[in-house]
Amino acid sequence: MHKVQDQAAGIRKLKRVNPVRVIAVISGKGGVGKTNIAVNLGVSLAQQGKRVALFDADMGLANVDILLGMHPKYNLSHVLNGQKKMQEIIETGPFNLKVIPASSGLQHMSELSSEEQAEVIHAFSDLSDEIDVLIVDTAAGIAGNVVSFARACQEVMVVVSDEPTSLTDAYAFIKLLNRDYGLYQFHILANMVQSPQHGRQLFKKLSNVTDDYLDVVLTYAGAIPFDQCLRKAVQKQSAVVDRFPESRASQAFRAIAQGISNWPVKSQIGGHLEFFVERMIQYETQEHAA
Repeated sequence: MHKVQDQAAGIRKLKRVNPVRVIAVISGKGGVGKTNIAVNLGVSLAQQGKRVALFDADMGLANVDILLGMHPKYNLSHVLNGQKKMQEIIETGPFNLKVIPASSGLQHMSELSSEEQAEVIHAFSDLSDEIDVLIVDTAAGIAGNVVSFARACQEVMVVVSDEPTSLTDAYAFIKLLNRDYGLYQFHILANMVQSPQHGRQLFKKLSNVTDDYLDVVLTYAGAIPFDQCLRKAVQKQSAVVDRFPESRASQAFRAIAQGISNWPVKSQIGGHLEFFVERMIQYETQEHAA
């Protein structure tokens, strides 16, 4: 790991890196629309003039490309084996959204050699001056690599829906990240709600429990209404904010994206992309050594 850090430090000395807001989109369970959230927030931020990249980090069930009607030929594994550069694997989505395809070969970052780890760090650092926001769409659940991604990101957005298992699993994930890894700040997004009040109620249910049992700060990111246009957009393999821009869901996505743009910028060393990848590798290594 020291070798990787030394190599990354050399990379930082050679080039100026741009602070990038890195957001993990997570959920305690599947079926809550997490990937759809990540895709539409990415497109909404891009619509608002941000330079956005979306990293499909669901190594087992990658589907960002499916939701956007893409057919990527290459992914991060081709960067690792030297076949391609990072810029050559990136797919371009609506409003110049950059999509970094997942690779099953990167399921366990800690299993890569130090040279391969340094190559991943270098590849991401190459993007630092090209993007403002990196959205990391993780797998559902609390697998080791999901925890590693969440710990490495500056911001963690938890997607919940009005299902008992969704709220219970979200609480369990927040508890794990807080008590075992020291994370204390989480953004909560309610999906498939019947009204704005419904979204607030879901947030209140979750925050009441965390207030009683955990030392965490939950902030309400907003809510996405149940909207048939979302289903239609998925069938068309499009982002709803692109296909149906005037729909209720699209208006909600734009409002949440504006809110994200107004989040305070955390002026910390982890604001650079290579630090995000360094920490991700470090945390996975710790998980596998435990």
